[in-house]
Amino acid sequence: MAAPRRKPEMRRHFAQMEAKRTIREHQVSRRKRDSLIAGLAAVVVLAVAISLQIFWFSSDPSAAEVDALDDAPGVQETPPASPAAIPDPSTADGQVFTGTLATSEGEVGVALDGNLAPQAVAVFKSLADEGFFQGKTCHRLTTAETMGVLQCGSLNGDGAGDPNYQWGPVENTPEDGVYPAGSIAVARGESIDSNGTQFFIVYKDSQITQETGGYTIMGKVTSGLDVVQGIADGGVEGGAQDGPPAVPVTIDSLTLQ
Repeated sequence: MAAPRRKPEMRRHFAQMEAKRTIREHQVSRRKRDSLIAGLAAVVVLAVAISLQIFWFSSDPSAAEVDALDDAPGVQETPPASPAAIPDPSTADGQVFTGTLATSEGEVGVALDGNLAPQAVAVFKSLADEGFFQGKTCHRLTTAETMGVLQCGSLNGDGAGDPNYQWGPVENTPEDGVYPAGSIAVARGESIDSNGTQFFIVYKDSQITQETGGYTIMGKVTSGLDVVQGIADGGVEGGAQDGPPAVPVTIDSLTLQ
């Protein structure tokens, strides 16, 4: 007797079951393949990481290798280090140090007087000796009628003070608030104990408020005041009376003997 024929519904049912089975087998196969690839990738990454650690900690990396790491995307630059400890004022008391402030615009002769401001002079002698000022900028110029100063020595070149390097109080401040042309004084924040690494050169007789205690005059320009005047003649960026000098100024060195 001939085999009975399947009804159309049954044929469709078996076809659907066959299709689902094929899809399940394909999915299982793909999951196994993806798991294998992921596992191999993890092994490779781990091996590379271990190799780099072994190389780095068992060798002395060259300057070029360090530079390559510093230049890598996402690597934050190391911020400039703060200066060394604040020296005792006795290291400058009774002494006068003379030398040169060499800038990108010319040289300025200076004399710092430890008789008048021993703490300030001790600090700036120490900073000069450790080469702190090399590469620093003169970030601020004022050209107002009653005040003309060029300010330099910010740690990062943005005018901000270094919270890790502050000292005080102020010394040798003029009672009348008059800072004669050629004066070299210490810049500070609001507090009389917030002196730091910044200083300013007065290029014309200036009247500066003394309401918050004044500013320490630690020395004077002995030659080259015309260099500072030349920078001032270039004006302030944007034509203002207070801001970055239009002529960029970088300090090459400050030497004191």
